[in-house]
Amino acid sequence: MIPAMPAHAVSSRQASVVVLRFLRFAAMGTVAVLILIAGVWASWGTAQHVMLTKGRERGTVDVVQCGPDVCSGRYTPLSEGSLPRSRVVLEKSVAVEQGRTYAVVMKPGGGEAVRSGPAGVLYAWIPLGGALLLASVVVAGGLLRTRAAWVMALSGVALLTAAFVTV
Repeated sequence: MIPAMPAHAVSSRQASVVVLRFLRFAAMGTVAVLILIAGVWASWGTAQHVMLTKGRERGTVDVVQCGPDVCSGRYTPLSEGSLPRSRVVLEKSVAVEQGRTYAVVMKPGGGEAVRSGPAGVLYAWIPLGGALLLASVVVAGGLLRTRAAWVMALSGVALLTAAFVTV
């Protein structure tokens, strides 16, 4: 401390540094949490149908036709109370091919199906894997929590890799 500087100036400067650190921590923590919430929100729209199958129609789809965004085919029921359908729509991804049969769960109130089983569950949670990777950068850079960031990043990579392998 400089002899001519009053003692309260140093403590005031230290207090402002503490407040700025807290504000950075709060802002970056909020951003990281919002990214993770967005990942769960994006995943849950499909994952709820795949994971909570009790009372839902389950069956198989024989893919007959594929367009740019969706594939369609005949639905054969496997669960009680489910009715066969001549045409249901299945979201087209790199893993859906014309001429193959896929296990599916029907979304309530329509002719839209989602893949079931391990491949369907992992495919549904792909947005969360991307959110984990993105949030890990915020946690490492903004919160300076490198261990937590590595855990998040490796979890995201593991989820995306597992989805790629199973789908």
